Amino acid sequence: MEKKITTTLEIIGINPFVFVPEEILAEIFKQAGKDKSPIPVKGTVNGKEFKQNLMKYLGEWRLYINMIMLKDSPKRIGEMIEISVEFDDSDRTISIHPKLDQAIRENPVTLKNFESLIPSRKLELIRYINNLKTEESIQRNIDKIISHLLGETDFFGKRIN
Repeated sequence: MEKKITTTLEIIGINPFVFVPEEILAEIFKQAGKDKSPIPVKGTVNGKEFKQNLMKYLGEWRLYINMIMLKDSPKRIGEMIEISVEFDDSDRTISIHPKLDQAIRENPVTLKNFESLIPSRKLELIRYINNLKTEESIQRNIDKIISHLLGETDFFGKRIN
């Protein structure tokens, strides 16, 4: 069930966030069936819809507020904002591009190295390729990813000596 609150936009490092009240967290944990990060949530910030993850950092649960959720959020620290937040049980799976999948599976080393990446890095690579428009840029960037997975380049495409 969606709960609306008015709260202060705060910042840690460069990341704007809000604290979520304990009673709302308890309901989200119950619906999620867990109380470990990340927990997918959805809601609104000043009336604009979002999908995000609740994260626990330094012992406290935070809902990070990015610039997609709230225009100029880093410049708005200290402002009161209205949020609603609830557990999001929708499927957030993102399919790997078939050409990237094929390229990774062609070599046991690339497959092993891809599978050993942390989940957020895998997702970053998959999203990046999925958002490219032309076949040329897709292939060029798949080649860079494969080179990285083979240990030939760093993550940004620079050759390793």
